Amino acid sequence: MSKILTSNQRITAFEALGHIMAKPDEQLSALINSAHQYNAWFTPQSAAMAVSAIAGMMNKKDLGKWLENESGNAEIKMRSIGLILAGNIPIVGFHDILCVLASGHKALIKLSSQDQKLIPYILNKLVEIEPNFEQQISYIDRLKDFDAVIATGSNNTSRYFDYYFSKVPHIIRKNRNSVAVLNGQESREELKALGHDIFDYFGLGCRNVSKLYVPQGYDFRIFFESIEGFKSVADHHKYNNNYDYNKSIFLVNLDKHLDNGFLLLKEDSHFVSPLAVLYYEEYQKLEKVESELLKNEDLIQCIVSNSKLPLSTLPFGQSQCPGLFDYADGVNTMKFLRELR
Repeated sequence: MSKILTSNQRITAFEALGHIMAKPDEQLSALINSAHQYNAWFTPQSAAMAVSAIAGMMNKKDLGKWLENESGNAEIKMRSIGLILAGNIPIVGFHDILCVLASGHKALIKLSSQDQKLIPYILNKLVEIEPNFEQQISYIDRLKDFDAVIATGSNNTSRYFDYYFSKVPHIIRKNRNSVAVLNGQESREELKALGHDIFDYFGLGCRNVSKLYVPQGYDFRIFFESIEGFKSVADHHKYNNNYDYNKSIFLVNLDKHLDNGFLLLKEDSHFVSPLAVLYYEEYQKLEKVESELLKNEDLIQCIVSNSKLPLSTLPFGQSQCPGLFDYADGVNTMKFLRELR
């Protein structure tokens, strides 16, 4: 039995960590600026954005609400939670780590080979703030001696995870994508904000919009004009390679598409679009879109829209700004961890 930190102690430590991340010191700034050396997608801008997003959620008010159901000095059995982290965008697995630490369990962290610098630095800072967290953090190369698992991977790896971890409590995350529902009345400012939902992290995250629903006969001219400020994504060689490749495929196959020089739009019923491609689908009645989204809830991470839908939606530009309560795939990680006690 291990005595965990009180809620106030955890809140104080997490809040202090948030302040550090909000104003990166010289060492953290160096890691942000050099992240592209081990992952070409982790540009200084993307890495800084990820650090800032984590800092934004670590405020006293939100932390207090998030941890209000956590006991103070309760004696609990510390469980070892295996965490298999993704590496598609910088520090994408940090929220899972935070949940494990906040719930009083031990995090067995298997870092992604694509993201091995930022998370250890941030957690070292947390231990400097509150040394008692050290007993809850361990880095592993191979998962063993675990009581539960939270694993993030592709649809293919998730089948392996489901089989391998079937005998222990687990959360297995698969590929998801986000969509935007337009009504044709959006302002240029809203459409510009939508550009962040599409292009932040080059579209590599599950919270990135990969498909648009638009009214029948929608004129994409204003949309293209509004997102022109994001054309610098094409300066990244890996993004531009994907843009050129997919454009070539469309041209060879005579696929009807729209092209603004850095983004390809193609009418398609699927949710998962190739990188540098945005799928779209026209609708006559919003009710049909609602039905389609409800039917495919397990494929969708976020819905961005200003239309009134009987579904949880985010304002334009907010898909990459998750809060503490925004659990991936809609699975309450804290509830899962709390029940392991």
